[in-house]
Amino acid sequence: MNTPDNKRKKASMERIEKVFIELLQTKELSEISVSELCKRAGLNRTTFYANYIDIYGLADTIRDKLENSLQELYESEITQGFNSNDYLKLFRHIKDNQIFYQTYFKLGYDNNYKIITYDVNLARQHFQNRFIEYHMEFFRAGITRLIKLWLQNGCMESPEEMFEILTSEYQGRG
Repeated sequence: MNTPDNKRKKASMERIEKVFIELLQTKELSEISVSELCKRAGLNRTTFYANYIDIYGLADTIRDKLENSLQELYESEITQGFNSNDYLKLFRHIKDNQIFYQTYFKLGYDNNYKIITYDVNLARQHFQNRFIEYHMEFFRAGITRLIKLWLQNGCMESPEEMFEILTSEYQGRG
């Protein structure tokens, strides 16, 4: 493959994604056009369509990047088959990547709960295998709302303080 073209393509994609995220801070997804995006990025529409199907495909790309980044954060746990419940890592990742998480939530991807995992086996122990779906939904909704509020407030509290808030809500569930 031609290395200069690969570098150019990568730079173009990064520019498109950066401008897209900037636009999402002030507009809804449905209000963003490929023409406007390309104009702001200083690129042709053909460059956009060479890399993405449409605006929604671009949004999915942004989502996938965030989810993959988060999965890498917990990769050793995933491969070893255990859950440390170390949400401090998550809060640090959010603080370091605020704009991506704000974009993730603005696009409504939180309804899929891919960034928040739940240890079903641990829940079965804590709740005597009763009403597990309800406990999972309560936890997911609670932590999602906690993260959204923290982002809305500019992540003023430290990741350690957010972890303390979360664990105080789940005392005795260690």
